[in-house]
Amino acid sequence: SSHHSSERSTKLPLQSTSSPISIWRPISLFEKHHFPPFSLCQISLSLSWCLGQSPVNMEQQRNRKTAQQYEEVEEMQQGPFPVEQLQASGIASIDIKKLKDAGLCTVESVAYSPRKELLQIKGISEAKVDKIIEAASKLVPLGFTSASQLHAQRQEIIQITSGSNELDKILEGGIETGSITELYGEFRSGKTQLCHTLCVTCQLPLDQGGGEGKAMYIDAEGTFRPQRLLQIADRFGLNGDDVLENVAYARAYNTDHQSRLLLEAASMMVETRFALMIVDSATALYRTDFSGRGELSARQMHLAKFLRSLQKLADEVDGSAIFAGPQIKPIGGNIMAHASTTRLALRKGRGEERICKVISSPCLAEAEARFQISGEGVIDVKD
Repeated sequence: SSHHSSERSTKLPLQSTSSPISIWRPISLFEKHHFPPFSLCQISLSLSWCLGQSPVNMEQQRNRKTAQQYEEVEEMQQGPFPVEQLQASGIASIDIKKLKDAGLCTVESVAYSPRKELLQIKGISEAKVDKIIEAASKLVPLGFTSASQLHAQRQEIIQITSGSNELDKILEGGIETGSITELYGEFRSGKTQLCHTLCVTCQLPLDQGGGEGKAMYIDAEGTFRPQRLLQIADRFGLNGDDVLENVAYARAYNTDHQSRLLLEAASMMVETRFALMIVDSATALYRTDFSGRGELSARQMHLAKFLRSLQKLADEVDGSAIFAGPQIKPIGGNIMAHASTTRLALRKGRGEERICKVISSPCLAEAEARFQISGEGVIDVKD
């Protein structure tokens, strides 16, 4: 009998049993080796816990833990991360101040910057740059992902309504966040009016086609009118004072100032959610600041850098960036074409009617839509 009991003790049951006695079966083995009573108590408790866990229970627990970890990672990836988070990785606060002074206010902006650009920041050595890059790349995923994961992420992209159902239809919901949209067309083709309407609609709740965020407006031509926002806010049942308070406005006076405003915008966008950023017009100041034929190369380089900064900002904060262009033939040429994700050409129709055509987009079909400019902003054409 004792032989059988010691033999049983070496084989622990895989499934839990309802009998509480099962836990004491292996104890004879421990008694034989003279374990002190306290250890025996600990062992019996540990065993009772193990035996109480069926493979199914343990699997469920593992799944719960994995799901919890996944949620934590998901939460972590809800950027943008303030650049101060690099302090936890051993980056000195004085170096973080230098990064911010250079316009790098988020961990994402650091991670997306080429090493060469970081080396140009005064007072940050090569060794420090490498340490900063390493710290940033741990927080921001920069490697491969599966197409299915990317597809799932793209399902979460917010579309901001233009105010016109017909226009939204060809845009598959509205202006896309996390990318750059270029609007170009002749004078009075509706670019600025569309920008004013979007300043209001981006503040609407998500279920009403909004972006639940603020708007930022860099005005290079002096065409911004707060009064228009009040009229449009009234149409959507929003409080006019709140709408105006949620629009950050700056007038740009030259190309360097326009670039500096973009750096300032980056630090503001870390503090609070901006769903939309408008530059109207992105190219107007380049025509006056770089007027000679000999300056063409310098102009294109400066413009390319500005547009690249705008794209980085849209990526970092997952907002929508829009720049309007004043000419029928866009001034930036290929640079503008490559910088924007979606290009929309606007032209005048009859009376207050306007036509918008999708010129290029990675996911929209080439199509046209008619809309109208009214006191309430962009609306559907009233036939």
